[in-house]
Amino acid sequence: MNADIYDTFKQQLEALGARGQLRQLGSIARRDETHADFNGKRYLNLSSNDYLGLGANQALLEEFLRQEHSGDLIDQFGLASSSSRLLTGNAEAYARLETYLAAQYQAEAACVFNSGYHANIGIISALANRHDLILSDKLNHASMMDGLLLAQAKYFRYRHCDYDHLEQLLEQHRAQFQRTFIITESVFSMDGDVADLQRLVELKNRYNALLIVDEAHAVGVFGEHGLGVCEVQGVTQEIDVLICPLGKAPASLGAYAITNRILKEYLVNTMRPLIFTTALPPMCVNWTLFVMQKIAGMQAERRYLQALSQRFRQALIAHGLNTDGDSQIIPVMIGANDAAVRVSERLREQGYLIFAIRPPTVPPNTARLRLSLNAAMRWEQLAPLPEAIAAALHEMALDSTAA
Repeated sequence: MNADIYDTFKQQLEALGARGQLRQLGSIARRDETHADFNGKRYLNLSSNDYLGLGANQALLEEFLRQEHSGDLIDQFGLASSSSRLLTGNAEAYARLETYLAAQYQAEAACVFNSGYHANIGIISALANRHDLILSDKLNHASMMDGLLLAQAKYFRYRHCDYDHLEQLLEQHRAQFQRTFIITESVFSMDGDVADLQRLVELKNRYNALLIVDEAHAVGVFGEHGLGVCEVQGVTQEIDVLICPLGKAPASLGAYAITNRILKEYLVNTMRPLIFTTALPPMCVNWTLFVMQKIAGMQAERRYLQALSQRFRQALIAHGLNTDGDSQIIPVMIGANDAAVRVSERLREQGYLIFAIRPPTVPPNTARLRLSLNAAMRWEQLAPLPEAIAAALHEMALDSTAA
């Protein structure tokens, strides 16, 4: 064993610590729709993406386990698939789920994958190659960035939600490439703001591009039937590939893409994370169908969550805190890494499970608290928090002055 090799890893860890970017795993146990135990202590959980409170809803799980099943127990509740989808892992549950999803979106096809990360790296790298152009919002999720790097395509990152900049790039570069892809999130995961999908559709049509949209933080939360921002903005049929990870509001595992028959068949034949991955177990796929059917009727929960988020955002602003967004994701901008860590620790002392979000998850000098609300929370649980954050920042300022 070469100790020098491990010394370099140790030095890099020490450098992360010096920059306030060292991370550690903690023990988490979710107790109900709004609370979790972290390292043995119970907190109001403001760091989860369980936006509808379904992930720890015991009554919902009991209903799923009690439901009548078609076929045997393995078909309904099997915990292993033991093969890829292209071999023997493509359980009947996949067909039921994909048929349902395609019908909900009034689309030609749906295709289920093992995770949102798999979907993004696999779809982008399968569809684009080194002869193509990719134009990506600068604040897109890391999985989308990894996908375009794997594609080895020429790419530019347009300024966040700056569609004039995107249009300039299209005007300058589109004619040089056979295919051009525009990729974006609909609700941005760390800022909580919402993309203008109508403008993106207009640009993709004018410049003959393909549009890929990740609805990870919008599915279940936006739209009359919970289909996302695409449903709200009326552009579902205009998006070439709609990627919908299932680990947030749907409280499940995996992801699905809404597309046309040609692109689905192409992905099944070329997408490496689909071809070379063991399929999801039948129980997960059946649970997803069960939950998505429930979500379609949760209009009241969506309206409540929207109103709660807006009220909370206004309370933060009233306390002089720097926040933004148009969704259930509410950032409180801090700036320095160590300051964000200290504030999050102070809030945990008061019973709030909030983690500091630091680079490389967000750009340098934009460390923040990322507060995630869900439809099971009550205003009374949240009302003291803006003042608590403001007080923690004030205490830090006094400490800094005294030093």
